[in-house]
Amino acid sequence: MRQPAIFVGHGNPLNAVVETIYARGWEALGQSLGRPRAILAISAHWYVNGAAVTAMAAPRTIHDFGGFPPELYAVQYPAPGSPALAEEVASRLDPLPVRLDQHWGLDHGTWSVLCRLFPEADIPVVQLAIDRREAGPFHFDLGRRLAPLRDDGVLILGSGNLVHNLAAYRWGQPDCPPEDWAVRFEERVRRSLLARDPLPLVEWERHGEEARLAIPTPEHYLPLLYVVGASYPSDQIDFPVVGVEGGAISMLSVRYAPPAAP
Repeated sequence: MRQPAIFVGHGNPLNAVVETIYARGWEALGQSLGRPRAILAISAHWYVNGAAVTAMAAPRTIHDFGGFPPELYAVQYPAPGSPALAEEVASRLDPLPVRLDQHWGLDHGTWSVLCRLFPEADIPVVQLAIDRREAGPFHFDLGRRLAPLRDDGVLILGSGNLVHNLAAYRWGQPDCPPEDWAVRFEERVRRSLLARDPLPLVEWERHGEEARLAIPTPEHYLPLLYVVGASYPSDQIDFPVVGVEGGAISMLSVRYAPPAAP
C-alpha cells in the first residue's frame, strides 16, 4: 500500500516533551496514519558535504542541542535501523555516491517528531543526509528518485521549517503574532503547493527579501523539496498542522497521501 510523503515543521525540540498544540497535532497526525514498513527521514540537522544514509541496525538518539531542561536529554527513541533499506536508498540514487553511514543516528529533527507520530519506536528508521553543497533542483530530484519507495511501504518524512529565522525569533513568546514577511512567504509556498507548481519552491531564492528573511540558511527548508519531489499527481494534499512559533518559525506540516478508497 502506498505510504504518504510528509513534511513536518519541527520547531523547538521541547515539543517532544511539552504538551503544545504542535505536539498534539503530530499525535493526531500519527493516529491518522497506517503502519508503514519503514520510515525514511530527511532532517535539517544532518547537513553535511556529500550524500549519506544511516545504515546501522540500531541508530543512536542524538541530543544535538544545548541549554534545554534535563528531561529533553533523557529522551531516547530506540527505533531499529534498516541496513537493507539504506542499501536500497543508495541503489535508487545511483550513480550518485551515497555513503553507508555507521556513526550518525537519529537527530532531534527526526526523533522529536517521531516520538509523537509513532511513540512505540518500533518501526525501522533510516535517515538521509542533506548535501549542503547542492542547490534546490538537486534535492527535489532526489525526492523524485526516492518516490517509488512509498509503494514499497516506506513513509518519507521531511523535517525542517519552511520559515526558520532564529535572529527574528522571539524567545519566550511562542504565541506572539507572526512577522508579516513570514506570513507572506508561507502563503506563497502554500499557493505553489496547492497549484502543484514546484518551480517557485525549487527556486525560492528568486522571491527576494521575503525569501531571504524566511530562509536565511537553507537547511530547514530543503527537506520540503524532498517531500514535494516524492509526491505523485494523484496525491491528495493537506496541511495537518499549522502555526508560526515565536513569530518567525513556521510549524506548517504538509502531507501528500494517496486518495482514499471509495
